[in-house]
Amino acid sequence: MQIETLKVFCDLVESRSFSRAAARNSITQSAVSQQVKNLESRFKTQLLRRDGKTVLPTPAGRLFYERSRTILESFEQMQLEIKSIGQDMVGSLRVATIYSVGLYEISVVVKSFLKQYPKVKLHVEYSKGARVYEDCLQGVIDLGIVTYPEPRRGIRVIPLPADQLILICAPSHPLAKRRQIDIRQLNGENYIAFEKGLASQRALDQIFREYDIEVNTVMEFDNIETIKRSVEIGAGVSIVPLPSVQKEVQNGLLEQIGFTDKSFYRPLGIIVRTKAPVSPAARKFIELMQNPQKGS
Repeated sequence: MQIETLKVFCDLVESRSFSRAAARNSITQSAVSQQVKNLESRFKTQLLRRDGKTVLPTPAGRLFYERSRTILESFEQMQLEIKSIGQDMVGSLRVATIYSVGLYEISVVVKSFLKQYPKVKLHVEYSKGARVYEDCLQGVIDLGIVTYPEPRRGIRVIPLPADQLILICAPSHPLAKRRQIDIRQLNGENYIAFEKGLASQRALDQIFREYDIEVNTVMEFDNIETIKRSVEIGAGVSIVPLPSVQKEVQNGLLEQIGFTDKSFYRPLGIIVRTKAPVSPAARKFIELMQNPQKGS
């Protein structure tokens, strides 16, 4: 049994079409049919059944598909590793990240990666969280970087160090001289929020409910940059990841304040397709994201 036969069968199950499976492998539909017949003859059982124009696996076919997919992924990974032995890292790497992580945290990793692996064609794009998940599932990107990562069907999450959340306010704000406050003191404060529905705001709303806090939401935005500008002019306070405001704090445009009762964090993670092998270049990028100091 050849590895190509396993691929044809997997493509057939995933596409549910003899014509699409044939096109994916540059062979004829009759060749696909013959390979399926040979497999069913070998195992003496039916592997596929027709449901109208759709092809579906039988229970035996589903088992054969799952084991074949594992073999194919292992084979593809082996090919990548063999090609990388004794050679400079080459190839391409497509990374998508949400804006807040891309603007404040990836730049150091990108510089280190390009310095260490100059022959790799690295493409980084900024996108919204939902689009990052979609592009990852569709195979448009190799790696996605998101906040509050959620395991989904077809996606695996690789955890990254979380960002600490802090309160920010204008230097003229009454809270500006405080280094720490009880988060309950935000009750009734004018607050600049993320748009409803964003993962960051859902997490903050959960914290507010937990501590029985009702803030006076005066503005809502879909990005940290606009939130920071609104806080700078004294429109209200906000809670944001620490890495996103270090420059403004150093320049005296914002004040950062910690919390006395506990520390709050924004989880980060890399998402990859469960059915796709992780290339050597992608693995190196993941290592740098998990430990940015390693590349410095």
